[in-house]
Amino acid sequence: MLTYLPNNLSPRPALVVVLHGSMQSAANYDRGAGWSTLADRYGFALLMPEQSRRNNLNRSFNWFQRNDTQRGEGEAHSIAQMVEQMVRDHDIDRRRIFVTGLSAGGAMTLAMLATYPDVFAAGAVIAGLPYGSATNAQEALRSMFQAPPKSSRELGDLVREASPNRNIWPKLSVWHGSADRTVKPTNAGEIIKQWLDVRELPLMPMSDQIVDGHSRQVWWNADGETVIESYTITDMAHGTPLTHSEGGVAGPYMIEAGISSSAHIAEFFGLTDTLRRTPAEIKLSRRAPLFVALRKATRSGRIRSVRAWRNVSAMIQRH
Repeated sequence: MLTYLPNNLSPRPALVVVLHGSMQSAANYDRGAGWSTLADRYGFALLMPEQSRRNNLNRSFNWFQRNDTQRGEGEAHSIAQMVEQMVRDHDIDRRRIFVTGLSAGGAMTLAMLATYPDVFAAGAVIAGLPYGSATNAQEALRSMFQAPPKSSRELGDLVREASPNRNIWPKLSVWHGSADRTVKPTNAGEIIKQWLDVRELPLMPMSDQIVDGHSRQVWWNADGETVIESYTITDMAHGTPLTHSEGGVAGPYMIEAGISSSAHIAEFFGLTDTLRRTPAEIKLSRRAPLFVALRKATRSGRIRSVRAWRNVSAMIQRH
């Protein structure tokens, strides 16, 4: 259970759970994807669960094991317990808890959304697979190379069975490289089918856009809120799309693509609505009432000379 709390952590902060991919550590994934940089910028907390080789030799989350992907069981339960610990320790806003991950971490992201939809407001999966698409290692490998054909209803039922009697579902952002040969891009289409069925939305996207040179499809609900989006990263192989300009660092499975998935996902989660202020800006904002009083005094004629202006300014600086 690795955590990161920026110096400018917001009161009642949001929490992003970040799940690394196979053959990665939590710290390496954070360094490449730039999540701690975004946490510094916007003042939210990070939780980065890390898989051990005792649980999986490739350090993959066991997204394909039923006893690890059911509510109250195995790794899914462990991650949920970590979230609860963060809520208690850092006064996390329960309405703003999110999860994202790459590959095996992406598939486990969907397991968390399916089994704990009451915990997470939204999730983002990168190069992942649909929830319930495999129940053992052999099926997992087969699904990676070719998503098994299932109807939208069959896929949706897998999620509904994980959390019966659920009417409100997390929002979802899906990312996949068009040249991914490790987890075939057809899996992204199956993920979209699964969650569109859960939300009873049509397969046809409601909007097609080009963002930073890459395709984005969007679906929104009856209130006009975007609830599902899908990015296809042109000619990108298996990995997380990033850009150095947004704090990303290229490396194994961390791919410079001219677009920062982390930055766009943070925006999708609603974490970028208000820019976090620097300590100097916070200090300045605390002086704001003095400046307002000064302006009123000037307009009323109570401060008339340059010397008076300088005396009051000196007082403000001392504060």
